[in-house]
Order: sequence, then C-alpha cells, then structure tokens
Amino acid sequence: MELSMIGLGRMGANMSERLVRAGHRVVGYARTPESVQRVMRFGAEGARSLQDLVDKLSPPRVIWLMIPAGDPVDQTLQALLPLVATGDTIIDGGNSYYKHTMRRAKTLKEHDINYVDVGTSGGIWGLTEGYSLMIGGERDVAGRLRPIFEALAPGPDRGWGHVGPHGAGHFVKMVHNGIEYGMMQAMAEGFTILKRKQEFSLDLSRVAQIWQHGSVVRSWLLDLTARALQEDQDLADVVPFVADSGEGRWTVFEAVDLDTAAPVITLALMQRLRSRDTTAYADRLLALMREQFGGHEVKRGG
Repeated sequence: MELSMIGLGRMGANMSERLVRAGHRVVGYARTPESVQRVMRFGAEGARSLQDLVDKLSPPRVIWLMIPAGDPVDQTLQALLPLVATGDTIIDGGNSYYKHTMRRAKTLKEHDINYVDVGTSGGIWGLTEGYSLMIGGERDVAGRLRPIFEALAPGPDRGWGHVGPHGAGHFVKMVHNGIEYGMMQAMAEGFTILKRKQEFSLDLSRVAQIWQHGSVVRSWLLDLTARALQEDQDLADVVPFVADSGEGRWTVFEAVDLDTAAPVITLALMQRLRSRDTTAYADRLLALMREQFGGHEVKRGG
C-alpha cells in the first residue's frame, strides 16, 4: 500500500521507517529538506512540496499527518484541500483536540474527502515496539487502511482498533494521556519518598529493577524509570520543569463537563503547572500570611 507522511519529526520519521520495512511505499514531506533527506535514507521517497506529494500518489490517496495540534493542522488541511480529490483519505495521527477533529471531519466530508483520526501512542520506542493506534472515523474507511495499521501496531491483531466515529480516536488518546499523567506522578512521588529515607541509603535503580518482575506496579513506564535511574539517581542536572502538551488539560476539562471526578489526573496536571512556577509567589504570600496572624518567622533573602 502507498501513502504519504507529512511531518517528519522523530515520531513521523520512525513511523515512516516502520512502514517502509513492512513493504509499504511512503512519500515523505516536511518543511525542511533535511528531514526529507533523512527518511529517504531508509527507502522512503521525498516530496518537494504538497503538490509534488499529491502528484506522486495514485488515487485514491492516503495522506497521514504527524504535525503539532491546532493551527498547523488547519493550515495544512487548507493547503491540501485544493490538491486532493474525491475519495482521498487524510489521517491525523497527532494529538489534536477531539472537538477540532469532529469539525474538520465535517468540513472535509462536504468535499467528499475521508478523514480519520488516529490517536497514536508509542513515542520514540514505536519503531521497534510498535504503536498503539486508537482509530476514529467511518468504519469502512478505517477498514480499507487495515494494512497500514497492522504494519504500525505491535502486531497485526493487537495494539490497534477502531473505537468509534470521528473524534473518538483522539478522545480515547486524550484520556489515555490523562491516565499517563496520574501514573507518572504517582511513580515520581513514590521514588521521592524512597530517596528521602536517607537512613536506608536505598539504591533506587535496584528497587526499580526488583519491581520490574512480579510486582503489581510493573509496567513499561516502570521499565523506562528503571533505565533512567540506572544512568543517574541524583538528577542534579535535570531542571524540575515538566511540560504538558495539552491532553491532560483537555481530560480535566472533559471530566468537569461530564460531572465526573478525576482528582488524580487533575492533581497530576496541577503539579506539572507548579513545576513551572519559578517565582513561587503563592508560597511567598503564604509565608507572609502566617507571619501576619501567628507571628511565625519568615525566611528572607532567597
């Protein structure tokens, strides 16, 4: 099967390589020629422009987007719309907000262009381990793309599936990432408690390795944590700034809209936001409040 991949960052490039290895023809396009050259080294074809990309594919075309959520997706769709034809399929494999996906699918449907949203998880390990694919859109359209999904997933019969109509794939991926926030926060807090118990001089790397086998908390996330701790347990060179790409926020907003309690995911998001507070203004004000009503000493000079 042939398709194009627009967006050749690390994940898009790795997905392209996995598809090429499985025997699919991939035409890659990115804003920088260097990115295109990189995927051409493992057998993908390169395109110089969106027009060139469309011209190199045989109808009905399949175009997979792996680009940042938001305006970049809308801008790319606007640029593609005059170039594609009835029956072509555009896949958004990025982390788009599911309500935006539903809007885009409706617009493309008016032009007889198929739209499929694929929540994609696997990160930098997907090239070797395969990707988890949560697919939204019309079932028959998704069914025609089965060879692509089978090649990208951990196996032909596992790690991927059609989960619902337009937007459902990105919705499921959004909640997936919200859960991920909570799991990461719990693991970070647990290892912090272990490290603070100085009288035991615990080897955190050793503890993580023990938990990897037979433990209830064993997981791929624990495997990655064990790997990181084996390299460095003190983390002195790591800046305590934790980014978020949006999905955790959207999950919390959705929980509020659905009157559903999600305290763990919400607190995990708040902790990420707190990590960016370089001035700690709220904590400074709290210290002054205690001084005002209780006469408690305030530490100054920092």
